[in-house]
Amino acid sequence: MDQAGRLRKLVYKRLEERSRVIAIASGKGGVGKTNIAVNLGLILARQGRRTLLFDADLGLANVDILMGLVPRYSLREVIGGQCSLEEVIIRGPHDLLLVPGASGIQELADLDPLARDRLIHDLALLATEVDIILVDSGAGISRTVFSFAAAAGEAIVVATPEPTSITDAYGLIKGLQRLKVSMHLLVNRAANKLEGQQAAGRLQGACRRFLQLELPLLGIIPEDPRVGQAVRCQQPFSELYPRCPAAQALEEAAARLQGQELPAGRSQGFWQRLGRLLGR
Repeated sequence: MDQAGRLRKLVYKRLEERSRVIAIASGKGGVGKTNIAVNLGLILARQGRRTLLFDADLGLANVDILMGLVPRYSLREVIGGQCSLEEVIIRGPHDLLLVPGASGIQELADLDPLARDRLIHDLALLATEVDIILVDSGAGISRTVFSFAAAAGEAIVVATPEPTSITDAYGLIKGLQRLKVSMHLLVNRAANKLEGQQAAGRLQGACRRFLQLELPLLGIIPEDPRVGQAVRCQQPFSELYPRCPAAQALEEAAARLQGQELPAGRSQGFWQRLGRLLGR
């Protein structure tokens, strides 16, 4: 707790009230967390927000793969001292900035606390240059996941309607609450609006009953075959299929994240259109 508080104070000191840092986390893997991080970052960048995406899924990074980018350097060189964090940044579509991670590197997956804290410190130094930093953290409840979320002070918890995902998301939320991290819930891969609402309701109900925590729902992203097609093409779905149901729902979530009011009936109309598309 003390370490988390010190990290958060350090980040806030460097932010100078200019940047917003949001960790994107999940209780388990396979829920689409990285896809959400990539496409949310692109949507924000397309809207003119200076956005930096930090691939902090240490040891199993794949943000660059989803974007079809081939970085020359990664966090491996930063941890090894060959270059600075700023030197590994690459530019993606709409001037989205990316700090690429490294995949399959055991020493990054098992990063020691000193190196991890130094990485968070370096990230804070970059925060004065952008409006929003999205941190794609690893899945689960590891010390590294909690460290990045605590430093950010704000997190989006991604879950699917599967019972295992809901259960694991609740475990993550308990840990984040102890670290005083502000949280939003994003339900991904919902078959329909009702399934998404029910999944959100179960998790929100458990948080309200056992943690005395109100967990705001940021959005419900539908199951969409275009997402898988985009992954196979190594392109973000919000770029390849900007009008697909998943992209539209994520745009609405991005608006809520920034406190923007949606036009009356817009969200309901989206789900009605989706139902017609799916023949339901």
